[in-house]
Order: sequence, then C-alpha cells, then structure tokens
Amino acid sequence: MPDEEGFFTIIAAEVDTDTRLDYFVASSISACSRKTAASLLQKGLIRVSGSVKKPGYRIKPGDIIEGIIPLPEPMAFQPEPIPLSILFEDETIIILDKAPGIVVHPAPGHYSGTLVNGLLFHCPDLSGIGGTLRPGIVHRLDKDTSGVLAVAKNQDAHIHLASQFKSRQVDKRYLCVVYGEPKKDAGTIRLPVGRHPSDRKKMSVHSHKPRSAETDWQVRERLNGFALLDIRLKTGRTHQIRVHCTAIHHAIVGDPVYGGRKTIQKFKKEKRAGRLMKGVSRQMLHAWRLSLKHPKTNEPMQFEAPVPEDMKALIEGLRKQDGE
Repeated sequence: MPDEEGFFTIIAAEVDTDTRLDYFVASSISACSRKTAASLLQKGLIRVSGSVKKPGYRIKPGDIIEGIIPLPEPMAFQPEPIPLSILFEDETIIILDKAPGIVVHPAPGHYSGTLVNGLLFHCPDLSGIGGTLRPGIVHRLDKDTSGVLAVAKNQDAHIHLASQFKSRQVDKRYLCVVYGEPKKDAGTIRLPVGRHPSDRKKMSVHSHKPRSAETDWQVRERLNGFALLDIRLKTGRTHQIRVHCTAIHHAIVGDPVYGGRKTIQKFKKEKRAGRLMKGVSRQMLHAWRLSLKHPKTNEPMQFEAPVPEDMKALIEGLRKQDGE
C-alpha cells in the first residue's frame, strides 16, 4: 500500500507470474484503477526494477514494482439545503427514506447534491463523525436504489451501529422487480461476490478475490413473465442483490449494469411489456424495511419506507398486463 506520500514498493511473487503489469498494480492497490496504472506506467511514474515498462509487460517473480500514486486532492463539499425525507430522528440517529437518483456521499464526479451535503445542512454537528468523507454514514444504498437508510449523529452511535452491521444483527429487507418468474417460490443464493476480473467498476460471482455472500429471496407476487421479490440480505457486499439476481438469471428490471443488454432488449420488444419498460429509468430495487437496535437504549426498532411512485407504477402496470 502507498505511504503517506503516495510511494509504494511491491515484490512480485511466483503466483503473479505472467500477469499484466497494469492489472497487477491495479489489483494490488485499491486506490488505483487499471486505467490510472497504465497512465502512470506510460509516464514513468511506476517502474519495474528501475526500468520503464509498458502496461502490457508480463510480471516475473522477483520483479520490484515501485512508484508513486498521486494523492487525491482533498474534497471540499459544503452543506446544501437538499430536502430529506425523515422517517425518524432523535439526538442519536436519523432514519431516512432515500429517494432514487441521489448519491449517498461525495465521490469523484459527485462533490455536491449528495445525501451527505443535505445531512450536513440539516445537522451541522455531523461533520467528522465516522470519517470526513462519509460523516455519519454506516451503510449505503446505490444512487438509483431507494429506501431506508440509517445515519449516526454522534461517534458513539456510529460505533454502535457499525458493530451491529458488522455482526449481522441488522435485518435488511428489499423489494425488487425481476425479469422472468422463478420456478420456486423461495430460495437462498450462496455465491461469493468480489471485484469483476476485468471490469473494476463491476462486481461478480467470478471474482479472483471473492468474499462470501448470502441472499434469501421469496416471490411476493408473480406478474406474468416478471416477479416481485422480497429480499433479505444476510451479508452486505457491494451490489450483492443485483449480482445475485443476475446470477440466477432473474436480473433486476432497469439495471443498466447487471441487467444484460439481450434481456432488456427482449422485454422491450414484447408489446405487453414494451410500453412499461420505456418508463423505467433505474433498477427497480427498494430497501423497504430496516430493523436494528437503538444505539443508546438498545431498544429494537423497525422502520419501513413506502414503495416509490415509479416502482409502484411498474408493478401496477404489470398487474394490468397480467389480467389482459
């Protein structure tokens, strides 16, 4: 890992033999993408045993890869008067109903207009709790996923909630509309999830470095070629529900990353679903219920968020199609 100045040194092992240099650097350093690694190699900022090598150079055992990863510029983000849908709030926690289309915390390309910007305006003392870039955030939802989100308002609450999530004491329930109808009414998906072997922006069940992942699912309603699933997460891997649903060949409707181009085009061409699909602009995934213990009183609490209008319209439309 890079030191405080961004410098790093890695000695290639036997297992790394014949790995592309740019891929090796990117997979070894989490803060460096393959594209960034290739650019730094071409500029000579990363070298192999003192020599400049091309991104496609094949690693040999004993190679000494060293260089510098430019440190990211500090992100300056300010409180913004962004409307928040608050389900519950006291001096310890805030429980929100996150709308689809909102990024949870600032990141490259999203320095403003995030949920954190709105939280800092609503609660100025939130700054610094649990980290500068993600104040109060103990778990996250994807930009286009809606639903219940818990935020800690002080350091003790943050530690308590983070411990609950880590020890799997929190019950997270989701609803999603998927392509196709599962043959069974319920099941459990036990497939490890990790970074995609060739696309660092995606997750996959075929990762080189997977982590165990488990998802329970149950058919809540069959919708004539589609299905509304009730999902319970037992683990919390990045994009877990989206990846697992795709792995069992029932991708989430509207998912632009894991939905599969052929699947999306197939349903768009069908007259009964084509009109409805045109109105879908995001993955139909909603965190409808969250159960946890209050970080101060330890009292069990449960929060629910209503299904958002776009998802409700799709479900109702599919029901009507079902009756035709």
